[in-house]
Amino acid sequence: MQNLIKQIELHKKSKINSLITKRLKEFKSFRKKHINEIFNELCFCVLTANYSAEGGINIQTKINEGFSCLTQEDLTNEFKKYGYRFPKIRAEYICSNRDKKNELNKILNTKKREELREWIVKNIKGLGYKEASHFLRNIGYFDYAIIDFHIINLLVKNNLIKKPKTLTKNKYLEIENILKKLARELNLSLGELDLYLWYIETGKVLK
Repeated sequence: MQNLIKQIELHKKSKINSLITKRLKEFKSFRKKHINEIFNELCFCVLTANYSAEGGINIQTKINEGFSCLTQEDLTNEFKKYGYRFPKIRAEYICSNRDKKNELNKILNTKKREELREWIVKNIKGLGYKEASHFLRNIGYFDYAIIDFHIINLLVKNNLIKKPKTLTKNKYLEIENILKKLARELNLSLGELDLYLWYIETGKVLK
């Protein structure tokens, strides 16, 4: 763990820190945005499951408000046009999730932090623990770890975990607890830590 801590401490003193600080401010700004913009970000996270973040950003930018108003058929065709891997099933998920939009808005303002992710995983189609954590981080909730293969590979390389065969709920929470310990050592939130870890593994600061 100490080697990873040293890397992150160096990045905290570099220009990467300002990029990450800017990104965190963008995430926090979602607290004041309309539910349609929050839903747009949810749809981005539905798209990125087993797909690249950059590809999801590209499609999100092009479709934008269409996530809330296009028919399922039209949304499927848009996904196909932009070369998306799972056009039909993800269009189905997004259109189904529209019915949860108002309830989601209420839940975000009333649920306790520890209950938010559980509600999302249970009620929003296309979002497991990783994607639900990704969505919450992107709208300003920094209490959750986003455990994808980039993060797993980095933790394996630093001998913090053994590579799991499957990422069950229990295994996800087990790895999240390791990341919580790392975050405490660095005086960072899990949301901040994820951006540093992603940069170390990919050389990029995305969302």
